[in-house]
Amino acid sequence: MIGILDLGMGNLRSLSNAIEHNGFDVQVTETQTAFDDFTHLIIPGVGHFRAAMGAVFERQLRPPIQAFAASGRPVLGVCLGMQLLAAMGTEGGEMEGLGLVAGTVRKLELAPDLRIPHVGWNSLTKKKDHPVYEGLKQDRDFYFVHSFAMQCDDPADVLGETDYGGPVTAAVSHANVVGFQFHPEKSEASGLKLLENFCLWDGAC
Repeated sequence: MIGILDLGMGNLRSLSNAIEHNGFDVQVTETQTAFDDFTHLIIPGVGHFRAAMGAVFERQLRPPIQAFAASGRPVLGVCLGMQLLAAMGTEGGEMEGLGLVAGTVRKLELAPDLRIPHVGWNSLTKKKDHPVYEGLKQDRDFYFVHSFAMQCDDPADVLGETDYGGPVTAAVSHANVVGFQFHPEKSEASGLKLLENFCLWDGAC
């Protein structure tokens, strides 16, 4: 059972449809009630880091999410959800994140000729091997929409980068936790493959 956490930020239909398309059972939840039934947990989101973490704290979800990760079961953050995996975010002022990947989420610093937010298709450069990359060729295109990005404390946690006026962290991994800054559910065959690989992954590297 693949659990998708609903923080009230973003349309979850396309993500749940993509998981179901790959043949997996999905349950969307706003609480920790069903966490024990989940084999995998996905944290999606679109919007503001501070508002999203505010929802996490209000619903007292930070400790159960951390406990789920500590159990060794796979966790995936998508778009804003990947940013929430960090120790700290700076959007709207400093705010503590989930602390599952050591790093800080900061606003993209780009040349004046590049627009923020970064919107559109861009290639993913794999920085290391990982089970979620099984069968995925180098430099496949994925769909991005973001103004902030994670800066990992440990370069070994950078799973992939994209180029937008310089290298931008596009994917992270730490133990049984992974994150995609792009939207795999909107990235056609390559995105579906990533989601399938995550749902088949047992959390071991």
